[in-house]
Parts: sequence; structure tokens; C-alpha cells
Amino acid sequence: MSESGAAVLGEDGRARCPWGAGPADYTEYHDREWGVPLHGVPELFERITLEAFQSGLSWLTILRKRAAFRQAFAGFDPERVAAFGEADRQRLLADAGIVRNRAKIDAAIRNAGAVLELDRPLDELLWSFAPEARKRRPATLGDVPATTPESVAMAKDLKRRGFAFVGPTTCYALMQATGMVDDHLADCWRAN
Repeated sequence: MSESGAAVLGEDGRARCPWGAGPADYTEYHDREWGVPLHGVPELFERITLEAFQSGLSWLTILRKRAAFRQAFAGFDPERVAAFGEADRQRLLADAGIVRNRAKIDAAIRNAGAVLELDRPLDELLWSFAPEARKRRPATLGDVPATTPESVAMAKDLKRRGFAFVGPTTCYALMQATGMVDDHLADCWRAN
């Protein structure tokens, strides 16, 4: 990782955001997914859920368990997850393939129900908080905020609608992951 927080040259000769130049899992995620606009209810419900599970953990932990999460949470179909009962909770708590945290499991089930109660599609709601594109890309990781007024507003609105584990930092990470904001550093190959 770069001392300055600037892009790092990878073994393949491409400059990447420092976190994307680490383990192969991170490089693959950085190069193919992070910052790419994502739409769709199950897709965005998955990202909300995974960002909540990541809270307090390394994203690499979640990334490596993503396939198990998809299986455990019925492909992130909100209707199916909202119908999970106590037997499902116990199944999830016993599933070593995912992060076994009761509060986060309960939040995922609660959030699925909240998705079903929305007055507009989840996709439309979340993207309504996307800010205008920046005029200049961040030069270093130090230039990338942890929260923004838009992520604060998103978190507040989601909580008002019954969502849990959706604080401003989690919402900003969601915005970055789904391309609502593009925080690839100025000298990262993905910035071009």
C-alpha cells in the first residue's frame, strides 16, 4: 500500500487505488465491480445487507463469504428473506459460511420487510440520493470522505422507513460500491 494513499502499481502494470492492489479478491472486486453503477432490487438489497454485515469487519471477509451469503439469504430476494422465521434465524446463526451475528441477521430480515413496504422501488429510492459527479477525482485516500451530506440523508431516510444497520458511513460505502459515487483515485486505471 502506498504511504501517501495514492494509487499503487500492481504486478500487471496497472495503477490502482491502494486497497485494490492487495489480495487478488480485492483486485478483482476493484477492477470489475467497485464504482460500477448497479441497479435492481435484489442486487441493491444484497449490497445493503453485505455493507451492514461488513460493519466493524474487513470488507475482504465479506467478499470471501459472498457466495455463502447469497445462498443463505435466498439470493437476496427481499420477499423470501422477509418471510424468514425463527428456524431460518437459527439456520443462519449456525452457518459458518457467513458472519453469524444475531443483530445483523435480524437487521437483514427486517430490512427485507422494509424493502417490501417501500412506496417506490428500492433502486429508485437509493439512486435518488446519488450526488452530482465531482469535478475532480480524489488524488489520495485522504481525499475520500467517510460520509457526505447525501449519505447522511440516505441513512436518515432509510431509518425512517424501518431499515437497520444503515448509518451514514455504511450508506456512503454502499454509494461507492454501487457507482452512485466514483471514488477511484485520479491516477487509478479505473478513473480513465
